[in-house]
Amino acid sequence: MAQQANTQNNEAEKTVRDYQMVQEQLRMATMQLEQLQVQKAELSRAKDEVSVSGGKVYITVGGVIVETTKDKALADIKEKAELADVRVASLNKQLTELKSREKQLGEKITQLYKQGQ
Repeated sequence: MAQQANTQNNEAEKTVRDYQMVQEQLRMATMQLEQLQVQKAELSRAKDEVSVSGGKVYITVGGVIVETTKDKALADIKEKAELADVRVASLNKQLTELKSREKQLGEKITQLYKQGQ
């Protein structure tokens, strides 16, 4: 009987640790998603500015500012925006999976708690 209670306690502790780890992963993924959304907004503003620009266009390359053509700058912005879109989609998928895992672990913790009473 005592061994069974000990096994349940170990399982409960492991489940709680897993739950906390999933919550931390959710927090980190949410922060990354927010950063990407800010980056996408900046890229959108940059695209708008470059599109209406009639003068010279400059970009930063490795910490150095260099002159470029409007077309090259727009292509660079488009490429960065596409990469950000792919990363956003990947993070959204990861968030969905993590939320599902969090729900499962929460239900398991509740079940283990009820069994312990």
